[in-house]
Amino acid sequence: MSPTEIRALVDHYIDAYNRKDVDDMLDGLHPQVQFKNISAGVVNASTNGIAELKALALQSLSLFSERHQKIESFEIQGPVAVAIIAFRAVVASDLPNGLKKGQVLTLSGRSEFEFQDEAISKITDIS
Repeated sequence: MSPTEIRALVDHYIDAYNRKDVDDMLDGLHPQVQFKNISAGVVNASTNGIAELKALALQSLSLFSERHQKIESFEIQGPVAVAIIAFRAVVASDLPNGLKKGQVLTLSGRSEFEFQDEAISKITDIS
């Protein structure tokens, strides 16, 4: 895949995420896509395959009344595309982890994307 094709797939995924369009977000992903979210060095979510990622994505829709990811920088490092992400979200309701309704979250992190068969095959979000 060319760098342009790789960037287009990542941009499509992020754009669909921002629009909360789960089905469109999954378009361009490999059927056996692996997803992992790592926060403060701890894996707090992981999925294997489109069905598991879709279930997680649908479940997370209700967590935030607003959410937005912005790619601050993007580079391809061998087989991995790395996006530095600025994330902003507004908590939709009080959560068990102590976050309160209306609280604004701003995080910086990185998302790593790997590819197989012209599709995103692995996503690792690290914050």
